[in-house]
Amino acid sequence: MKKNELILAIETSCDETSAAVILDGREILSNIVSSQIESHKRFGGVVPEIASRHHVEQITLIIEQAMKEAKVTFEELSAVAVTEGPGLVGALLIGVSAAKAIAYAHDLPLIGVHHIAGHIYANQFVKQLKFPLLTLVVSGGHTELVYMERDGSFEIIGETRDDAVGEAYDKVARTLGLPYPGGPHIDRLAQDGEPTFDLPRAWLEPDSYDFSFSGLKSAVINTLHNTKQRGENVNPSELAASFQASVVDVLVTKTKNAQAQFGVKQVLLAGGVAANKGLRTNLEQAFKETDVELVIPPLNLCTDNAAMIGAAASIKYKQKTFSNYALNGNPGLDLEQQ
Repeated sequence: MKKNELILAIETSCDETSAAVILDGREILSNIVSSQIESHKRFGGVVPEIASRHHVEQITLIIEQAMKEAKVTFEELSAVAVTEGPGLVGALLIGVSAAKAIAYAHDLPLIGVHHIAGHIYANQFVKQLKFPLLTLVVSGGHTELVYMERDGSFEIIGETRDDAVGEAYDKVARTLGLPYPGGPHIDRLAQDGEPTFDLPRAWLEPDSYDFSFSGLKSAVINTLHNTKQRGENVNPSELAASFQASVVDVLVTKTKNAQAQFGVKQVLLAGGVAANKGLRTNLEQAFKETDVELVIPPLNLCTDNAAMIGAAASIKYKQKTFSNYALNGNPGLDLEQQ
């Protein structure tokens, strides 16, 4: 009999090939991540076909390294978990195929995990989750406010109507001539500038928790073009600071309003943009004088990694919610159906 719950988790939804071994859903025994940023940087974004090829080249090596670092054998595993979606379908298929092969070869339960559920449960490595709770999910493909009444239950109470916040960061960065990925560069520039440009904030309808960043993105681009047409120079730090101030203001205000309405005592931050210093600082300030517990993952657990998939899979393992061998990459997987 297995005394401990040991889950091998695999993540290949975009441009990171990652494998991790998680003990009892709370302890990271290994978390190996191979990034492809350098390969995609020259294209200004992720090229799906290139991402898939890199996953094929790396997946076996990464899994072997994760198992070796964790000092466990396949016979000791309790289950194999993998990102089922959303993501790039070709990239997802590499991870799913590897997970199915391992599960079949070693007669292990197979667990398909929603990528965003993984980002949310990355916070489990920091603090015990206390339900009901609220999560602000911010990444390259997602901007959502998610209410969780209990483990494994997800209700999206607000989402972006156009660009995800990470996508807006990358597009603004490209306009400023900054390299991919643009988010970290904008964040660093913003720390050195003052928000001197009056940029819009999309509040939408009263009491709406939805987001919209396309208008803000267009306003930044128009500001830059109009200034250049007048023969004037734009201070990149000031424009970056103005853009970030607008984004953070909307994200933090809507999160705080939702927390008050739903009465939760724990608020989580999740997703790649959770690494943004401006957002982290402003959220901390917003909840500083309240009795709300704000949980923010460390930087290495903000970006895509397999440890977060293992944490989310642990809940499904305890609930005995397993997948069969018909499991497939699902780029449109619905979080609320998990």
